[in-house]
Amino acid sequence: MATPDVDVLLARAHSWLGEDPDDRTRVELMELVARVEDGAPANAVADLADRFRGTLEFGTAGLRGALGAGPNRMNRIVVIRAAAGLASYLCDKGVPAGSTVVIGYDARHNSDVFAQDTAEVMSGAGLTPLLLPRPLPTPLLAYAIRELGCVAGVMVTASHNPPQDNGYKVFLGDGSQIVPPADMEIAARIAAIGTLASVPREPIGTTKGRVLGEDIIDSYLDTAAGLANDGPRDLDVVYTPLHGVGGTSVVQVLETAGFTTPQVVEAQEQPDADFPTVSFPNPEEPGAMDLAIALAERSGADLVVANDPDADRCAAAVPGPDGWRMLRGDEVGALLASHLLKRGRRGTYATSIVSSSLLGKLAAAAGQTYVETLTGFKWIGRLPGLAFGYEEALGYCVDPEHVADKDGVSALLLLCELAAEAKAAGRTLPDLLDDIAIAHGLHATDQVSVRVTDLGEIAAAMARLRGTPPASLGGLAIERAEDLSEGIGDLPPTDGLRYYLADGARVIVRPSGTEPKLKCYLEVVVPVSDGGVDAARATAAATLAAMKTDFAAAAGL
Repeated sequence: MATPDVDVLLARAHSWLGEDPDDRTRVELMELVARVEDGAPANAVADLADRFRGTLEFGTAGLRGALGAGPNRMNRIVVIRAAAGLASYLCDKGVPAGSTVVIGYDARHNSDVFAQDTAEVMSGAGLTPLLLPRPLPTPLLAYAIRELGCVAGVMVTASHNPPQDNGYKVFLGDGSQIVPPADMEIAARIAAIGTLASVPREPIGTTKGRVLGEDIIDSYLDTAAGLANDGPRDLDVVYTPLHGVGGTSVVQVLETAGFTTPQVVEAQEQPDADFPTVSFPNPEEPGAMDLAIALAERSGADLVVANDPDADRCAAAVPGPDGWRMLRGDEVGALLASHLLKRGRRGTYATSIVSSSLLGKLAAAAGQTYVETLTGFKWIGRLPGLAFGYEEALGYCVDPEHVADKDGVSALLLLCELAAEAKAAGRTLPDLLDDIAIAHGLHATDQVSVRVTDLGEIAAAMARLRGTPPASLGGLAIERAEDLSEGIGDLPPTDGLRYYLADGARVIVRPSGTEPKLKCYLEVVVPVSDGGVDAARATAAATLAAMKTDFAAAAGL
C-alpha cells in the first residue's frame, strides 16, 4: 500500500471537522489530527488514512461499518448524506410530495441519533417521516412499510455485527430491501450531495412528520401471534435476545399465542449496545448461546431460542444424548418448511444458493414451486407468490404477506409451535429431522468462514480458485463448476463459485456481503440405509471434514 500523503490527509480531516455536527466524533478526530501533526507514530497516520480512504460504500446492504469520524466510518455526516441521497432518489422517481417514509432503529450506539437525523432530512426534502417510538426489531420496520403505505423505510442497525459497528438498511415501498440498480442509483445521488449545510432539514412534529405511537407495534405483534394455530402449548422455553431489541416483543407474542412466559436469560434481557456478556453478538458464534444453554440445563427446558440484536434472525438449540446442541440454520429451515407444507401453505418455497438443497426436495414432494436466489433476503423477499423463504444464516420469512423480509420473532413462534406439537406426541425436533432425512436423504451442511484484515486476501483466494480449480474435495470428484460472476440462469452476476460434486454434494464460495470474510458453504447428501440416520450422520461428518481441509488447501487459506 502506498505511503499516505500526510498533508493531504490533514487537509481532508480539517475540512471534515468544519462540518461535523457531532461533538463526540469531532473531539475524537481533533485528538487524532493533533497527534499526527505532532509527529505521532505510524499507527496514528494509518488510522487517519483508513478513516479517509474513500467513502463507506452504499450497496444492497445499505451502509455498515465501524462508528467514528471520517467518510469511511459510520457517523452523522455519512448518515445525513445517505438520507439526502435516498430522499433525492425517491423524489426523482416521482413519489408525490408528502409521501411517508418510516424510520426505525435498534439499541446500538447512536442508532437513535441517526434515525432522528434521517427523519429531519426526509422532512426537509418534502417527504413525511414516521419515526418508530423506541428501539424495535427490524421486521417491525418491514411490516410498518406495508401496513402504513410508505414509499420507503430505513432501519438503523448493524444486525449481528460487533459492538463498535452500526449500519443503515434501506427498504422500498414493497417492504423488501433494495436491489440493483436502486442501490447504485441511490449511491450516485449520495455522491452528488454537496456540503452538509446544503442539505435541508426540518425537525419532525413541526409542520409534518411524527413519532408513531404504540398502535403499529401492537398491530405487528398481534399479526405475528396470529400465525400460530390452535394446538398444544406445553413447552418449557429458554429465550435470549442477546442484549438486543427482541425481548419484550418475543415474550408478548408467545404469551398472546398461549404459551407460558419463557425463561429469559437475565444477564442478556435488556438492550445493551456494549453486548457485555458475548464477544460477538451473533447466535452463530461460539459462546454466544452459552448462558442460555446453561439456564436450560439447570431448569430442564425443552428448547432454547434466541434472536440476534435486531431480532430478524432466530437461533435454536435442543437437548440430546450428548448434551445440548445448536440447530443449524438449514435444519431450522427444513423444520419450518415442513411445518408450513403440512399446514397446506401453497406458493413458492425459496432459499439462497448457499443454503441446503433439501428445501427443493420438500417443496417438490408437496407439489410446490422451488426457487433459488442469490444470497440475501433482498432477493428472497420480493419473489412473486412467496410462501416461505429462508437462508442458512438463521433468517426465515414465515409470513411474507406481512413481512417481506426475515423475521426472527414470527419464526421463533412457529418453531415453538412445532416443538410443542412434537412434545405432545412424545417426540422432539431432532426426531422430526430424522423423519425428513429418512424420506429425502440426510442433507448435512457445514461452513468455512475466514475473517481477514486485508480484503486483498479474499481477492487472492478467489483468484487462486479460478486459476487453479480443485478436481475433487473430500474424495468427491467435482463434476461441474460454475463461475457465478458470469451470471447463471436467472441469477444475476455475483462474485462466487459453485461446484457440483459426486453423490449430490455441493460447494459454494463467495466473499461476505457484510463482513470482511471469505465464506465457503458445503453440503453432502447421504442416503439413510440399514445403518439408520446416525450412521448416515457419521459418514456425512467425515466427508464434510475432509472437504473443509481440501478447500482450505485449494484456496490457500
